[in-house]
Parts: sequence; C-alpha cells; structure tokens
Amino acid sequence: MSIRIKVSSALLLALCSCSGSPSSSEVAATDARPADASAASASAQTTPAASTQPAATANSTANANPSTQVPVNTANNIYALRTETLDGKPADLASYAGKVTLIVNVASECGYTPQYAGLQKLHAEFAGSGFAVLGFPSNEFGGQEPGGPEQIAQFCSSKYGVQFPMFSKIETKAGAKQSPVYAALNAATGKLPNWNFCKYLVGKDGQPIAFYPSKVAPDSPELRAAIESALK
Repeated sequence: MSIRIKVSSALLLALCSCSGSPSSSEVAATDARPADASAASASAQTTPAASTQPAATANSTANANPSTQVPVNTANNIYALRTETLDGKPADLASYAGKVTLIVNVASECGYTPQYAGLQKLHAEFAGSGFAVLGFPSNEFGGQEPGGPEQIAQFCSSKYGVQFPMFSKIETKAGAKQSPVYAALNAATGKLPNWNFCKYLVGKDGQPIAFYPSKVAPDSPELRAAIESALK
C-alpha cells in the first residue's frame, strides 16, 4: 500500500508540473490570436464597403452622360418650328439643326435693302461651315414689302443675286397674327424688330444667341465675330 501511494504522489507531481504556467512561446501565441482575430474582423467589415464601389462608379458614369441625364432644351427652339417657303410650301426648320443661322426680316423698298448684298455674301462665305441666312419678308414697317411671292423672288435674285432661303411674308409684331418664329425669338431675347433688316443669330441647337438692330450691317466686325464663334 505504501508503494502505491508514493507512485500516485509522483504521478500527481508530474501532472501538476505539466499543468503549470504556460511557456513564453505559448503566451506569445495566445496574445497574438486576438490581434489576428481583430485584423480578420476588420477585413471582414471593410469587404462590404469595397463591394459597393462598382455600383457607385456606375452611377457616377450614368450621371456624367449628357445623353441620358440632360434633357434637350426645347423652349424657344427655333429649329422645332415649321413655317412656309416663299412659294407657299411647308418648311420644317428642323432641317437647320446643327447649323448656325441668321434670321432677318427683309423688305424690297427700304433704305436698308442694299443689305441683301451683304447678307448673300455672308451666306456664301460661311455656307460651307454650316451657316445660312434665312430671309423673312415683312410689310409691317413703312409698307416697304408690298409685293407678292413672285415679285419678291424676282427682285431679290435679279437685283442682289440672293440664293439664301426665303420664306413666306410674315408679321413680326406681337399679336394674333405674329409668326411663331418671331414669338420664339422674342421670348428668348426680349427683342422684336423695330424696322426692317433686324437680325437674330441662332446657334446650332436652335437657341437664339443675340439680336442685332437694322443698323448693324452684314459685314460688321461684331456680327462676323459672333458668327465665327457660334460655328466653332
């Protein structure tokens, strides 16, 4: 019995020594585990944020695309209107979309009538760059455009060699008979002609850019510079 007790005591001592304080390497390994776990946890937390980045990039690209996000401005768009040619045929001004135009209320018996020559020169010079003069006869100021379509066409071609588009006689002044073209020009610029040969410069998008009174000649440096700028 005494021998068994000693052996059991020895075993107890051995067991106690094995279950004693952990070694330094074990402490280090134990201390490192929380740090690794924290790093893993942090990595796991940042993963969802990273996964949302492609969606944010896609949204940013869509917002930056004018064709899908920016609506076309149709207010006062001259090229969204329809009128008639000088000989009475339907004319869709949409055919001038993408071009720069100069809209002029013309007359055959006005002191400014010689501007026809300068307008034709402008039309011929810049036509190849996407520019056109558009003539709208009007008899409102001094009754200086009394003729009919054939008379107007004959006068313009024989006297000044006009080749730019001419449209049917219209009224520019505000009222029930006002041309929709001039209603839109007025809405955009706040200006209406006060005499013959007033001019409106219209951009490629159909939006009026500027108004020029009768005294501004077609060869005016101011007007030419504005046309060249709009064509860029």
